[in-house]
Amino acid sequence: MSLKNYIRDIQGFPKEGILFKDITPLLINADASKNCLKILVSSLKDKKIDKVIGVESRGFLFGMLIAQELNVGFVPVRKPNKLPYKTISATYDLEYGTDTLEIHIDAIQKGDRVVIHDDVLATGGTIKAVCELVERLGGEIVQCNFIMELSFLNGREKVKEQEIFAVIRY
Repeated sequence: MSLKNYIRDIQGFPKEGILFKDITPLLINADASKNCLKILVSSLKDKKIDKVIGVESRGFLFGMLIAQELNVGFVPVRKPNKLPYKTISATYDLEYGTDTLEIHIDAIQKGDRVVIHDDVLATGGTIKAVCELVERLGGEIVQCNFIMELSFLNGREKVKEQEIFAVIRY
């Protein structure tokens, strides 16, 4: 099953000049979703994991499923003022502006082995910010894990020291 067949291109979203890779067709198809999850989890075989982080909001979808498959905790990383407890934050650039992400201060313990999951690796700003949050809390990043990577945007360059896994590469 080619999972690329379940990714839809949307021209001009969220603004003109952007070609958005929409995972909705993947989510709608149960077999494609199961296959994607299986590939994501298989990339973590033989790695000790304590927590899976899902990045708001599409990273929550498979992030929680990965955590359940690994029988570990799930940590949401969210946009500002969405988490109810004390947080730390990191601001970053993305391909169409800037944004900020937050994590609860007690979500990652010193020495926790963490997988960070998001739907797409594009310019690398988001994943760099999340890596910074994990490291500030004392976590060890085992892998940055994505449904797809837009390799032509060179996002890997911002997190060279991290293991990167993507099911689909463009």
